[in-house]
Amino acid sequence: MVMYKRINIDGLSIFFREAGNPSNPTIILLHGFPSSSHMFRDLIPHLAECYHVIAPDYPGYGNSSMPSTTEFNYTFENLSIIIEKLIDRLCISHYLMYVHDYGGPIGFRLAVRNPNRILGFVIQNAVADISGLGKPFDLFKALWVDRNPVTEAAFSVLTTFEFTKKQYLTGVCQPYMISPDGYSMDQFFLDRPGNSQIQLELGYDYRNNVKQYPIWQQYLRIYQPPTLITWGKYDFIFTLQGAHAFSKELKTLETYYLCGGHFILEEQSREISELIKRFFGRLYRQ
Repeated sequence: MVMYKRINIDGLSIFFREAGNPSNPTIILLHGFPSSSHMFRDLIPHLAECYHVIAPDYPGYGNSSMPSTTEFNYTFENLSIIIEKLIDRLCISHYLMYVHDYGGPIGFRLAVRNPNRILGFVIQNAVADISGLGKPFDLFKALWVDRNPVTEAAFSVLTTFEFTKKQYLTGVCQPYMISPDGYSMDQFFLDRPGNSQIQLELGYDYRNNVKQYPIWQQYLRIYQPPTLITWGKYDFIFTLQGAHAFSKELKTLETYYLCGGHFILEEQSREISELIKRFFGRLYRQ
């Protein structure tokens, strides 16, 4: 049974999905752009057999509060602080993290601040190395170099329905398994008045994630969190080199290049859940 809950964090209503027995190990599912915890709708029931599952929506995403950019400073640092406070309010002392896309910068910040609380990572198309940034990041980089009306307008293409749908459909191997619910739900939230400005602020702040890469790499080298990579190998947003880069830092690592694209869970949720249960089951004898 999946439960749909809210909790007040610093005056914001933070929505999250919860499933599984709290006495089991906890896994925190951190969604990417432009999605929400909705992206885990098929994965959660599979994981709930063995895990206590928490999947939050960040401020500005999904069913959580969406304060304006004048009311809340949209940075990845601030999003990670909100998620950290949520975890603390739920009295979760140790946990696994599943990170996708924007969930990577949030999850790695949590890990750097709380290294002894992290039981391991599942990484789905999220990077900690500049080699992992694919062609769409050219629009980010232009914004970072010179933020002006031209580069802002170019960046706004990333919030259109055409690009959202492209993220779901490019590189898929089983097209008839891709429900339109995913990209339609994402676009519904993107199209809310003021949300394009939120995405612009986070796009500009992404440059600070790149600056953090050496810190995240050092964390991985020192603390060696067991890591499972489940990578949609035809993703056009994050490169295969980004997946390879983790092997330079980690020893307890398994990598699976799965047939599919950026939103690989749309077609391989059950398969990924089995990989997670097998990999961490061996380590923690679930």
